[in-house]
Amino acid sequence: MVGGGISGLVCAHALQKTGVEVLLAEASARPGGVIHSVRRDGYLLEHGPQSFSGTSQLRSLCTDLGIVDQLLEAPPRAPRYVLVNGELQAVPMSPPAFFTSSLLNGSTKWALLRDIFGNSTPPEGDESVAAFVRRKFSDQLLERLAGPFVSGVYAGDPEKLSIRSTFPQLHEAEKAAGSVVRGMMRLAKNKKGPRERATLNTFRGGNETLVQTLASRLGSKVLTKTAAVNIFRQTAFEALLTTVEYAAVAVVSLGYAKRDVGHSLDGFGFLVPRTSGLRILGSVWNSSLFPGRAPEGHALLTTFIGGATDPSATKLSSEELSNIVHGEIARLLAIKKTPVFCNVTIWPRALPQYNLGHSERLALIHKSLARFPGLFLTGNYLRGPAIG
Repeated sequence: MVGGGISGLVCAHALQKTGVEVLLAEASARPGGVIHSVRRDGYLLEHGPQSFSGTSQLRSLCTDLGIVDQLLEAPPRAPRYVLVNGELQAVPMSPPAFFTSSLLNGSTKWALLRDIFGNSTPPEGDESVAAFVRRKFSDQLLERLAGPFVSGVYAGDPEKLSIRSTFPQLHEAEKAAGSVVRGMMRLAKNKKGPRERATLNTFRGGNETLVQTLASRLGSKVLTKTAAVNIFRQTAFEALLTTVEYAAVAVVSLGYAKRDVGHSLDGFGFLVPRTSGLRILGSVWNSSLFPGRAPEGHALLTTFIGGATDPSATKLSSEELSNIVHGEIARLLAIKKTPVFCNVTIWPRALPQYNLGHSERLALIHKSLARFPGLFLTGNYLRGPAIG
């Protein structure tokens, strides 16, 4: 197997459990890919994903690995914020909150009612996330919620991301029921097994606990600093694989004395619309979500910058990036002094972009793959960018 990120490690672990002899080659000095936790100066940093969804499959894997007791869960009611007109406003997390929130105007709320009681048919061809939200709801919902979500979470451009590939359930819901809301309710009702409670998790020692444990189970079967250099390339197939675009993202972790932060930091963090004029995509308040992320009396805030809508950001120096981030979050969170801690990590290929035509690209990849018996592909460009 080639590639020791989370996909490669889990795949190798599953194969080894069935008795298959595996050998995993990883070019870098450590397995885990973008999942990298580091302790420094009393802070516990995540250089990559800050947390993950606690799906039943992931909990089952953790149980199998003997690390389920090390899981931490974020407060389920932690508010999420979005920047609107220079102020952080709470995102409505339930239907009643949606209809009473001042975040969205009457036209947007009426559009939701129109979807519930009306009927619509998705277009035949692929449709961008932005076009879908405008068609079904409103420009305001795109600007204030959908856009910040896909920019902050997927580092993507809603004008380019495919609704079918990025949020297939929304597309299928409208296709099946003529309504996104009714269709989602039907999908939930027809889903087999007990209903899962959505959770946000990490490990007591950081996300790297998962990849370290997987690598430990594989032992000598994981070869680090071992690059694949002599694999024969079939030109047309290689060209097909390289058509999947990736967004570059910088992860900026800043530590502050709590007394220097005017905001309560009570919540998950915030997302930033691209129309705000700021360069940051969003910020996670790590020390508010999980214990042991910062020294006593301090706060750890991790902010993201770059992505598909601002690719030039990741060309800046670490000092320039930390200055931009501090300057922008200081105004929003009433931070009075400079950070006492700083760490910047740049990922040139952070997240795959499920842009328009992505499902067709995957179909061609799978069709071409049939010509290479014994070759199998896995990874975040195929089945989703998240850990869980």
